[in-house]
Amino acid sequence: MSLRSRLNAPEQNNVQQEESHLVGVYRVKLLEEIDLAEMSSLATTERRARLERVLGHIISREGPVMSTHERSLLIRRVVDEVLGLGVLEPLLEDASITEIMVNGPDHVYIERSGRVEQVPVRFASNEQLMQTIERIVSTVNRRVDESNPMVDARLPSGERVNVIIPPLSLTGAILTIRRFPRSYSLQEMIGLGSLDEQMLLLLASMVRAKFNIIVSGATGSGKTTLLNALSGLIPDGERIVTIEDSAELRLQQSHVITLESRPPNVEGKGQITIRDLVRNSLRMRPDRIIVGEVRGGETLDMLQAMSTGHDGSLATVHANSAEDALMRMQTLASMSEVEIPFEALHDQINSAIDCIVQLTRFGDGSRKITEMAFLDSHGRADYKIASMSGYAVQPMDQDRIVRGKFEHFPLPRRVADRLYMASEPIPPAFGVAQYDDQLATREAK
Repeated sequence: MSLRSRLNAPEQNNVQQEESHLVGVYRVKLLEEIDLAEMSSLATTERRARLERVLGHIISREGPVMSTHERSLLIRRVVDEVLGLGVLEPLLEDASITEIMVNGPDHVYIERSGRVEQVPVRFASNEQLMQTIERIVSTVNRRVDESNPMVDARLPSGERVNVIIPPLSLTGAILTIRRFPRSYSLQEMIGLGSLDEQMLLLLASMVRAKFNIIVSGATGSGKTTLLNALSGLIPDGERIVTIEDSAELRLQQSHVITLESRPPNVEGKGQITIRDLVRNSLRMRPDRIIVGEVRGGETLDMLQAMSTGHDGSLATVHANSAEDALMRMQTLASMSEVEIPFEALHDQINSAIDCIVQLTRFGDGSRKITEMAFLDSHGRADYKIASMSGYAVQPMDQDRIVRGKFEHFPLPRRVADRLYMASEPIPPAFGVAQYDDQLATREAK
């Protein structure tokens, strides 16, 4: 029976086992015939071409009989096993996939265009999945085993990888690979419906006028994408320091210093945290500091930097609303070993943060700026938030597409005065509030 006939057989599990058996057999034969020392000296593309050529000779010499298409598929799978990540290689080569989620050997999901779907890909066994995981973590000099069952790392190619295995995971080894989409400009984001032209004009004015801006949103809402786009508005020539867990930002300015935290090594030593990098950046004479995400005690250092001469800094935080963002930053800042009363943290946040940009990911996969808010409070008073823009969502139709419109509100006088002093224009859709009752304000404790 030919390979094509076997692939069409109803016993799908048997077919997959037979496929995996063929891949395993020819992987061993291929490794027996190649010179590993010679292969290591070749470039990646040359290495793949050489392996495909050698394997083609082996199949021609020893069988089995198969069509050209079946032969190409077998060669591809065997070489993927030898060089890459096996069954995950085709997914990694698909540029439209932003996340790969492996829940044990039998369930593989992907995210494409903001939607999660299961794909007909599976590993032959738990052992094959663990071999793939070990190959991934070994490239970043890490290991995963029962004594170290969690790994969070960035691959040399830029993808962020998270691994958790039994006994912590009760459903088998879990592998999550997050691929970072290409950088989008704010104009492109307008085309995607994430904001409108008037919001872009206001954001551009605030960035150039050195407002301290916090980008807030849930996981996958596009915080890093927006942060990267906003950073493109910073005038060239300023000294910018970026600080991230995994280097995702792609700034185009000429004077950029990129810092990345470092996890502990296999002995548990050598860790460099975001907080360490924020503190060190203050000694590097930055004009602006950009923190990919604040999630701990470094929040206090970031707030102090924003309050002491590093205007125009940017950061992201996980939160579901502008109010939540302020509460979360207050909580994160309190995680510092420096004991500061919550009232004093109020003072820090009120003096440091100017604007909060809230992102929301909707059920249809779209991502939109649902609020741009100015922090219009002083000292230790309760937070006073003035909305400058919002997104009014319409009821969803049967097509399940989210529709709505962006709204614009009068700017607080403090915003208008700062833009005027920086010679930055105020977009006509906003205007300036002459009285407090013209503001779309609310308070948060």
